[in-house]
Amino acid sequence: MPDRKNLKLLTQDAVQGFTEYIGLIPVEIAPGKFITRVKLRKHHLQQDGFVHAGLIATLADHTAGYASYTLVPRTRRILTIEYKINFLKPALGDFLECRARVIKPGKQILVAESEIFCLNRKTETLVAKALLTMASVPKNKLVKIHSLKVLGQNRN
Repeated sequence: MPDRKNLKLLTQDAVQGFTEYIGLIPVEIAPGKFITRVKLRKHHLQQDGFVHAGLIATLADHTAGYASYTLVPRTRRILTIEYKINFLKPALGDFLECRARVIKPGKQILVAESEIFCLNRKTETLVAKALLTMASVPKNKLVKIHSLKVLGQNRN
């Protein structure tokens, strides 16, 4: 189980790349638990003015991944194997908050759940719930592919 210093590092690690782009804010982290939030803006909405399902799914996946990551050694990484998400209500509000927790820890496979809420000044509404299966993979086994076309770079 990670110590306090490692939990702080995980919080910093959780916001980079795409999650930084969407405005993800870590709210709380503890062993087997992670809570994130996004302040909703116009670009988070779909054509009918509701929060886009892709943003909700991203929060469910990413937050559950980091809840799982709190339970594995730093020599390992977490990858999503599969997930199922139920959208319960159209999402409208000031913030989207995801509360994830590991419900079945394991050495190689972990199962987590995420609940996604829309927050307003005085109310919170459960808008989605996800069940996720995560793999704990040795960090040194991950292959980084540098030959992909990224931001206009040519494939070799």
